Amino acid sequence: LPLCFPQKLWKMLESDQFRSIWWSEGGKCVAINKDLFKAEVLGRGVRQRVFNTRHIKSVIRQLNLYGFTKVQRDIQRSASLPEFLAEEAAASAHSQILYYYNPSFNRAHPWLLGTCKRR
Repeated sequence: LPLCFPQKLWKMLESDQFRSIWWSEGGKCVAINKDLFKAEVLGRGVRQRVFNTRHIKSVIRQLNLYGFTKVQRDIQRSASLPEFLAEEAAASAHSQILYYYNPSFNRAHPWLLGTCKRR
């Protein structure tokens, strides 16, 4: 049987083959570097393709269908101008990273993967 979307996602996260997707927040969130993911995962040839799409929007749609919610990163800003500008530059690079959370998708509790169902 082919793997369902959450199982594919789990295998990618546990593999050292991908640099564009990783566990975040101590294994509670999925972090995706959008641009790197497009090239590394979605840009693969047909035989090496992980998902049946070449579009990040389709992957995000799947995340939403399986109950993942986007997590906004809340960054505290400094009052001094040089620190603020440095933080803005870091936040800009950081904006390429998407974070998704699902209570049934937790690295410390792999048995919950079976409860991760499509809505």
